[in-house]
Amino acid sequence: MSLPEADPAAAGFNSERLANIAAHIQRKYLDTGCLPHAALLIGRGEHIAHHSLQGEARPGQKLGKDHIFRLASMTKPVTSIAFMQLVEQGKVALSDPVHHYLPEFKNLGVFVSGGGDQPFISRPTAQVMRIIDLLRHTSGLTYGFQERTPIDAAYRKGGFERFDGGSMDAFIKALSEIPLQFDPGTSWNYSVSTDVLGAIVERISGLSLEDYFRTHIFAPLGMDDTHFQLPMSKIDRVTDSYVFDQQQRMKPYDPGASTAWAKEPGYFSGGGGLMSTMTDYYRFCRMLLGKGSLDGTRIIGRKTLEMMTANHLPGGGDLTQHSKALFSEAENAGAGFGLGFATTIDSAATGVMGSNGDFYWGGMFSTAFFVDPVEEVIMIFMTQLMPSNIYPVRREIKTMLYAALD
Repeated sequence: MSLPEADPAAAGFNSERLANIAAHIQRKYLDTGCLPHAALLIGRGEHIAHHSLQGEARPGQKLGKDHIFRLASMTKPVTSIAFMQLVEQGKVALSDPVHHYLPEFKNLGVFVSGGGDQPFISRPTAQVMRIIDLLRHTSGLTYGFQERTPIDAAYRKGGFERFDGGSMDAFIKALSEIPLQFDPGTSWNYSVSTDVLGAIVERISGLSLEDYFRTHIFAPLGMDDTHFQLPMSKIDRVTDSYVFDQQQRMKPYDPGASTAWAKEPGYFSGGGGLMSTMTDYYRFCRMLLGKGSLDGTRIIGRKTLEMMTANHLPGGGDLTQHSKALFSEAENAGAGFGLGFATTIDSAATGVMGSNGDFYWGGMFSTAFFVDPVEEVIMIFMTQLMPSNIYPVRREIKTMLYAALD
């Protein structure tokens, strides 16, 4: 499916101010060699207000409308929507203990000491890990790339973020043998929780995550270019990706022509395994803006999505108060977290123009999206540089976008 032509006036935007965003990205990030390319889409209601494609997908190849990007953690909202479909069907409840579906998690412990060359010492959890803890990242699980604790180090040693070997069952078993960072439900920590959620989707539905997504989300929404394993017929459309380097600014990471995403994964990562196009992800965001429905097809219930995008952090606090590591920084003031999405609970505290109730997330390759139900705005930004916290481009785009609203 193709995108309609951009019409800023019909969408209620000032065209000159919108054009300043692409000019800013070109001047600050592309001309200086900080980013390889940039695709930006801004929509409002049914209208496209802005769609720009800048830079090269690969050396000598201009970025085009049908290029395919690694979504990384922008996979998480898709997995969360899939899971909540099962909740709607009465097959699982948010308050259910995780071990009801993953018996491997029955006897989880909380870290006390050890790690490295020493065995872990743990204590029993004060309360069981529940399904809601996976959706809102209060499970006590972690990510190895945070590099802060012995538990993070054990994740790195186990290769838990690679998903290119083993199986989903092996991943769950190995994960269950490492202590949690903290008692479930007591703190927030960005983690492999959504991968575990994907494992539960597979066990409840009897389908692989790929087949479940295709049947219940991608096919109904017309998302034909979104995949865990990219068909070889589409490999010419995959962008190159890069990793930040102090001297070179960008070092090649995963070339499009030989991308690892074209190889069969060991298991389907609900936390970060998808690739997609701008057009496909726009369809997904339009469904979110449509309160769970797009073009007459309902993917998720209106009240279900309302619950997902509410703040579920304990006591109604924000990420700066509850995070144990990443996202505890001051710029995350005013940001709560729901069931698969971050959400703005105090726009003034964020220091960026916006609306209370907008919801969003991004990926490690510096991709990002947000949906603002108040102003009916969608923003999707695609590039391919990791990690995602090197440059403030997401914040700058949001600031300039709201400044362009008429």
